[in-house]
Amino acid sequence: MGGAAEMMSTAISEQMAQLVGRIGAGDSRAEAELVERFTRGLYAYLRRLGCPPEQVEDLHQETFRVVIERLRGDGIAEPEALAGFLRGTARHLHLGARRQAARRRTEADEQAVADAEDPRSGQLHQVLDAEAADLVRNLLAELEPPRDRQILYRFYIAEDRKEAICRDLGLSSLHFNRVLFRARRRFKSLFESFEKQQRLSRAS
Repeated sequence: MGGAAEMMSTAISEQMAQLVGRIGAGDSRAEAELVERFTRGLYAYLRRLGCPPEQVEDLHQETFRVVIERLRGDGIAEPEALAGFLRGTARHLHLGARRQAARRRTEADEQAVADAEDPRSGQLHQVLDAEAADLVRNLLAELEPPRDRQILYRFYIAEDRKEAICRDLGLSSLHFNRVLFRARRRFKSLFESFEKQQRLSRAS
């Protein structure tokens, strides 16, 4: 029984090695055979990975595209492990798609926050309205990184136009909003720390 299973495994490995060799030699029928042989299993594997239904088809096609290009070019170290190489490629593409989706959600969230606020309102502008410009300048001098100091000073104190700041700092409009949002958040933390120290000084 064990010998039969071993012989079958050896035969399959030889078939995979031959299939890889034919694709490497430019045999388009071998490419079609690859897709036909593994397409059902690849669909099932992508679903087991938790791939969203709307992405399964795209990742299925992309996996075969990447694998076929690899086999046409450098090939793979273990041709008999073709099935494992397909699954590994699919998993890598799936994880990459998840990271991209997470990045897009983070950028969208930050942009929504920036768009929801009047960029010249909020705590920093309230401080300026309270005629505490000297305090703001002192706090800005402590703010890191230097780009935060520059963008806050130019936008709120010097009241430079957004377009001019973007041009000088090499920022797109969207990137400017994100940088400004983060700089305001850091300034707010710095200002709250200053206020806390002032309260403690008055209480002592």
